[in-house]
Amino acid sequence: MDKVKSLESKTQEIYNSNAEEFDQQRLKNLYEKKWLDLLLNELKEGDEILDVGCGAGEPIARYFIEKGMKVTGVDFSTEMIRLAAKRFPQSQWFVTDMRQLNLNRKFKAIIAWDSFFHLKQDDQLLTFSLFNKHLSDDGIIMLTVGHEKGEVTGRVNNHEVYHSSLSPEEYKELIKKHNFMIIDFVLTDPECNDHTVLIAKKS
Repeated sequence: MDKVKSLESKTQEIYNSNAEEFDQQRLKNLYEKKWLDLLLNELKEGDEILDVGCGAGEPIARYFIEKGMKVTGVDFSTEMIRLAAKRFPQSQWFVTDMRQLNLNRKFKAIIAWDSFFHLKQDDQLLTFSLFNKHLSDDGIIMLTVGHEKGEVTGRVNNHEVYHSSLSPEEYKELIKKHNFMIIDFVLTDPECNDHTVLIAKKS
């Protein structure tokens, strides 16, 4: 477990040094489409979406842009943001650690797909509060999280990276604490490459 914890501080460095390789290897067949469409069903054309941990902007930011949404992306990897800005110069891209998110703007939706779980458990609690501050009064949030509480490793271009999760019950309590209503919460969705996905709306 100490080895897993020690990886957390290296996540940014790993994504910076493996940005192009990760982008090439990242699945772009839109296995996420079911969930992205569920989010879009709550929005109208031109709404603003904040993509947290946006990576190089494909496939998720591209899908939203092509559906007429205004996308702003943040990622703590300088190299990932460079790739995203090159692909989609019409959108705004910021090098930002989500734990210090402070854009002084509100968005209709926030998505953190395969990014939120790189944070330690305590940081997830604090960062969710920052997400809440960046959402409009009827805003929507979508997160991928773990299916059970714990700390594990994932892989980026053959490098181990840190992942952590609260329990499903703790995520439900977190949502309730911030006055959100769960739209859907599926553990290890077999239709989405076994991702655990939570989508909720401010109530």
